[in-house]
Amino acid sequence: METRRLTMAQAIIHFLKNQYSERDGLEQPFFAGCFGIFGHGNVAGIGQALQQTPEFRYTQARNEQAMVHTAVAYAKMKNRLSAFACTTSIGPGATNMVTAAAGATINRLPVLLLPGDIFARRNVAPVLQQLEMPTSQDISVNDTFKPVSRYWDRINRPEQLITSLPEAMRVLTSPAETGAVTLALPQDVQAEAYDYPAGLFDKRVWPIPRPRPDAALLQRAAGLIKASQKPIIVAGGGVIYSEATEALAHLAGQTGIPVAETQAGKGAMRYDHPLSLGAIGATGTPGANIMAREADLVIGIGTRYSDFTTASKTAFQNPEVYFINVNVAELDAYKHAGLPLTADARVALEELAALLAGFQVDAAYRARAAQFNREWDAEVERLYNLEHGPLPSQGEVVGAVNAASRPQDVVLCAAGSLPGDLHKLWRTRDPKGYHLEYGYSCMGYEIAGGLGVKLADPEREVYVMVGDGSYLMMAQEIVTAVQEGVKLTIILIDNHGFASIGGLSASLGSQGFGTRYRYRNEATGQLDGDVLPVDLAANARSLGAYVIETRNIHQFKLALEETRQQQQTTVITIETDREQRVPGYESWWDVPIAEVSELESVQAAYADYKEARTKERYYF
Repeated sequence: METRRLTMAQAIIHFLKNQYSERDGLEQPFFAGCFGIFGHGNVAGIGQALQQTPEFRYTQARNEQAMVHTAVAYAKMKNRLSAFACTTSIGPGATNMVTAAAGATINRLPVLLLPGDIFARRNVAPVLQQLEMPTSQDISVNDTFKPVSRYWDRINRPEQLITSLPEAMRVLTSPAETGAVTLALPQDVQAEAYDYPAGLFDKRVWPIPRPRPDAALLQRAAGLIKASQKPIIVAGGGVIYSEATEALAHLAGQTGIPVAETQAGKGAMRYDHPLSLGAIGATGTPGANIMAREADLVIGIGTRYSDFTTASKTAFQNPEVYFINVNVAELDAYKHAGLPLTADARVALEELAALLAGFQVDAAYRARAAQFNREWDAEVERLYNLEHGPLPSQGEVVGAVNAASRPQDVVLCAAGSLPGDLHKLWRTRDPKGYHLEYGYSCMGYEIAGGLGVKLADPEREVYVMVGDGSYLMMAQEIVTAVQEGVKLTIILIDNHGFASIGGLSASLGSQGFGTRYRYRNEATGQLDGDVLPVDLAANARSLGAYVIETRNIHQFKLALEETRQQQQTTVITIETDREQRVPGYESWWDVPIAEVSELESVQAAYADYKEARTKERYYF
């Protein structure tokens, strides 16, 4: 048998560069390269292997968590058909990735993590940054990746790669099982040589299947739809990942069934389609939430029914409501005691459309959805042009960015009050034009994620919308964007703290405690003194960005025009009125409130909370 003598680390890189994915006859390299920060735990192993393999592109990051966010955003933009590897040293470099690994797995997005690990031969233990345990010598900080990884392995001998790498690829390319995959790499083993079978490094193409639904269950689903009076479709991220948006529009148009969208599913239908109800759930539109409340049949397509989508199980109030769930993952297909169509979304929609030939909902029901669509568009227009002053509202800022962007451009966000406002207000015109990380809603994802989107599709303009709270947690990847010559337009909204949680706190009767960026007040002992003099523009400028400071919505719109001509990463700062919020519509979200309190505001909020909780449901 022909062999190649390589170090374990060299073998990994040679293997990764020869892995491909294929769906619908389109083949592409699965790995776009490797992000990394080197330390003693990987510099002589993976670092050396990358140095001598320049065709497998290495990108230098500034923060380990951020580079995984970038990799995840890239995979999301690529519909999970391509991904990145991420390497770190042992210790804090490795555990810095845990947060982003959780985000990848929760959002079902592929990323390969290659953290260095402690010495497998143990004789020099405890090594720098080693966690010692009195009960075992086979535990390191990398064990913290186990609950947030879809596949986890520690490579204690070079030859273990031969069986571990294909298993890693199986999970990474699985539409149902994908997420973070972690291979912990002891630093001594990374540098050990082994005679690997040459066949391990042959080109391998991993087919991404489109599983068909069970024929009998599909017939039952069609029967349930034909018997329904008020069906509604809930479109999730699976619609976009499976490239099923045209099939969805066809089915909706054919049957008249209205469509509401989750955060991950926004963009599944154009905002101006007459059957588009827009966002659903806790951050939903009136039409979506009213029709969901009355629906006798919910057709969930590629959604995992998060609490925001279901408004904490209060969204679907019809006593006879039933669910049909189209999903590649059994876990989601069986939720809410629904009829499980465990299948690819596009295939299921196409086959379902054939079975529903001739079926249409009542004309008045279809017309009602179209009326909700028109009414909501008028409300969006009102909020876009609120003319609130002297500081603009956040809704006006969203409107200005939406108006400045082209249909193919991408708006990106993750945390704070912006995701809710964007879910409601952003007028989607392209399936990839709306990019929200909301499964984990990780503060700090935004700029790193924007970099990943731009790397995935350089022809699109990327508008990163981020509040000051999230910006101050992780702005470092501006440096990476500058280094790589990548242009991002970053909308940095200054509302002097954590506006989202401030509003939530106020709604719970807690008066926004601990959510404003203010000096400590010696008189009260609390953080309610003067506003902190944080200069966000100066900070962004120091990281290498071109910065435009704006004082009002007119200047902000002019700045957006200017950035279109820029070729470098640009940060536009704008201060907003944190108290002028986009309303909630016909919905609720369960956040527990103190049952007893000395504050009358908390007491009043708890009374409302008890009443709202009575609407939460189980589905059998």
